[in-house]
Amino acid sequence: MPLNDRDLATEQQIPQSEDNDDRLSSAVHAVLEGVGAEISASFPGITRLGGQIVAVLYLADGPRSMDTLAEELGRSKSNIFTNLKALEGAGIVERRRVAGLRHDTYALTGPYPDVIIGAYLGRLRRVVADKRKLTQRALMLLGDAPGPQADSLRRRLLDLQRKYELFGRMFSLFGTAIDGPVDLEALLSSIPGKTLEMFVDMARMTLGKLSRSGESGGEGKEE
Repeated sequence: MPLNDRDLATEQQIPQSEDNDDRLSSAVHAVLEGVGAEISASFPGITRLGGQIVAVLYLADGPRSMDTLAEELGRSKSNIFTNLKALEGAGIVERRRVAGLRHDTYALTGPYPDVIIGAYLGRLRRVVADKRKLTQRALMLLGDAPGPQADSLRRRLLDLQRKYELFGRMFSLFGTAIDGPVDLEALLSSIPGKTLEMFVDMARMTLGKLSRSGESGGEGKEE
């Protein structure tokens, strides 16, 4: 029995629909894997699964419960819970309580990737603060101890202290502006093009000088 136009159209739609589903699944999988690897590499204590949770919440049209996250990622609720706690601690994810719902839901604390940039700057600020305390304590313990080894250690500690004090002052200039999500796109877009180009040129020139200085120092050592 010959097929009519409607039957032919139906047959043509089936493989096209399956092809679209495969493409969609592949694209989502790529995002989950990429974000998972990025976040696990950037934040100690957060696993690849934690990064995949971030990706799911980014792609979702609203907050997700722990049960839904476990189902979508095919992982146990205990694993999801552990990673959610780590993400909460980093300021990337927040828990939300909705009236009428039996379970809490989870969402990003802001747009992606703004939340990741903000969390990373927050972590960097804490690292700088810890290192400032470390160098101060080490210098205090060293005191005025005499001798070549003590003098060498003192010079190194003073150099570290100078650098971390500079980093600390830079963070203090921003104040609370970099607490939480940071919209880097808006920040860069707000800077006049000429000003941004001038800053990049200055940074590139400085980095080039430092690179050449390091290379010449290395050549001197080899001789």
